[in-house]
Order: sequence, then structure tokens, then C-alpha cells
Amino acid sequence: MTQAEGMSFHFEGEEKIEPGLLDTFPYEYPERAAEVIISTDEWNCVCPFSGLPDFGTLTVRYVPDRLCLELKALKYYLTTYRSVGIYQEHAANRLLADLVAACRPRRLEVCLDYRLRGGIHTVVTVRHPEASPEGGEAHLPR
Repeated sequence: MTQAEGMSFHFEGEEKIEPGLLDTFPYEYPERAAEVIISTDEWNCVCPFSGLPDFGTLTVRYVPDRLCLELKALKYYLTTYRSVGIYQEHAANRLLADLVAACRPRRLEVCLDYRLRGGIHTVVTVRHPEASPEGGEAHLPR
């Protein structure tokens, strides 16, 4: 048995994520569909299976309706994920839900592009409104 076997790391639960930190400001041109793209390569959280950190790039694309996301507040919100154990697919969906609740955009997409771990590259993309199988739009529950 190696020294690393049986090792575990402490991580926090999803209750440590703080969507209350998100802030918005009025979008003064609601008649104009402007796509806003926000990206950071400083995304990280913790794998709840191994306790090891996950790192990657987060890209948010959205079309505001009446509100825009305030970037400093967004950065503070994203920082609350650093010690949280959350699966990659769940992190993308949690981000989507919190951002949609904060700014109620016309549409919003979250893409988490994780760095390689164990030779596996993972990219998770979720959208609001979600496209239905029939080609229309299905709305997420509020």
C-alpha cells in the first residue's frame, strides 16, 4: 500500500455556494438582443469522489432581457465553489440555475471545459431555455 492510498481531502457541501452574492444592473437596451460572453480560466471546484481539485475554463453566454450580470459580484460568487465537492455535470447545472434566477435572461449557456485528468477531457454545456426534442423550447422549472 502506498502512502497516497486511503488518503482523503476535506471539502465542503453545496450549501457553501452563495448565489446571494450575484448582483445585476439594468440593461438599458432591452429591445436589442446583445449577446454577452464572459469567460474565465480560473474556474475550480472539488471532485466529490476523489476530493481532488477540478480546474477548467468557464464560459457564460447570455442575452439579457432587463438585467445584466455584474462581473465583480459574479467573480465573488464563482469563488464560493473553490472548496465545494460537486460533480462536473451538477456544477454546470447549478451555475445555470443560479445565473438564470439572478438575471432572468432571454437565453443563457454555461460551458465548463475541464482540464485533463487521468487522460480524460470533459466539457459540460447546459442551456436555458433548454431545447426540446421536438425542436421547440422547453423552459426550466422556476
